[in-house]
Amino acid sequence: MARRAISLLLPQWSARVFSVELERAPSYFSIGLQGKHRGDEDVPRVFSKVQNYERCYSLLVCGGDRIRLAKCYGELQEKLRRHLPPECVLSPMTSFLPNVKDSLIKGYFVKDNSQSPSASEGLLRDLIQNDPVLVCSYSRGEDGQQWTQRLWSPDSQTHIDMSKASYYVVPSEAPEYHPSTLNIINSDVFYSLEEACEVLKKCGDIIPEAASVMELLPSRAEARSKPDFPVIVIEGLDATGKTTLTESLRAALGASLLRSPPQCLSPMRPSFDREPPLIRRAFYALGNYITAEQIGQEGTKTPVIVDRFWHSTAAYAIATAVTGAVSDLPAEGSDVYRWPTDLLQPSLVVLLTLDPEERKRRLRDRGQGETQEEQELDHNQLFRLRVEEAYRRISGPACVTVDASPSADQVLRQVLLLIRAKCHL
Repeated sequence: MARRAISLLLPQWSARVFSVELERAPSYFSIGLQGKHRGDEDVPRVFSKVQNYERCYSLLVCGGDRIRLAKCYGELQEKLRRHLPPECVLSPMTSFLPNVKDSLIKGYFVKDNSQSPSASEGLLRDLIQNDPVLVCSYSRGEDGQQWTQRLWSPDSQTHIDMSKASYYVVPSEAPEYHPSTLNIINSDVFYSLEEACEVLKKCGDIIPEAASVMELLPSRAEARSKPDFPVIVIEGLDATGKTTLTESLRAALGASLLRSPPQCLSPMRPSFDREPPLIRRAFYALGNYITAEQIGQEGTKTPVIVDRFWHSTAAYAIATAVTGAVSDLPAEGSDVYRWPTDLLQPSLVVLLTLDPEERKRRLRDRGQGETQEEQELDHNQLFRLRVEEAYRRISGPACVTVDASPSADQVLRQVLLLIRAKCHL
């Protein structure tokens, strides 16, 4: 499988761009024919940062179906962390054809400063023999600046150059679109019940809980008409007051209160949270469809309040897939922000916002454990800004932002005014 993947990639290899995560933002380089090195301006940023490292490697996961690729990508990280010498530093990386959809290949970049390359290279040789992994090594030239890329053969214990030519790494301008944005649709965010189901159907042999999730799904996917009563979704980061507000709205409006993901999926969440993004995102997408079925049932009798819905699923997935600044997100109006055509649309979506320091104080006061994404929100300001902006860009319907810093009673009064104005309650 790895040999076939290489044969498919080789004709396009020199057209590919490589991206390595440095300081939470992508740094790009490409490859070119060997030529005279003209100075520091010809050294890609990622290599100008590795002057203290003797060797570097890239590992790209390619070949096979996307379920196998997703699992292999997650398992590869664990193998590298467990078996590489402690002197090695690991960074996420990708390879892609600029502005070409679904050309993204994910992997890792390894900086190696161990005393002997044998431990690292022994592991890498084992990987290319047994896993769908493409390995390249990078060596520094005699001038100490120019770096050369060489591709390893999957059926040889030595590495070879490509097409009998020498290649060296050169800087590459950032592409028009962040590379991950061309890979989001139905990989990080799902836009139909059918697409999300397709992922879980293929997971039955590796995740026993997948069958249980499938049994809970609606019998068919279809565009749903509005229930008889309004449906109000409350969105926001943790500790913005969603639980307090939703409980108060239930009492004030005599409404039903639902949550997404629904309670029936709680026993399965720990298993899926350990899975790679493709599988984990499909699971949470299906949770929205189960919640939508519950909304349809409750909405025939009373107004329905929903604690998080599709906005959360999409906003966190988009912000995780696209690293870097807010400007790297897909532009407003992009298809990645569109509402799924077969998912029930709420009457109103309220997004609670809060000053970051106040939100962190509330989290500390609650004394509850944080999810991995919540920890990332606290440690990475850019991630928080991307999540908040993704929330704002989702349409069908768009969020109405409400400041959650006043007292709970004041926030409740403001939201009730919104509901009465927009939902005629």
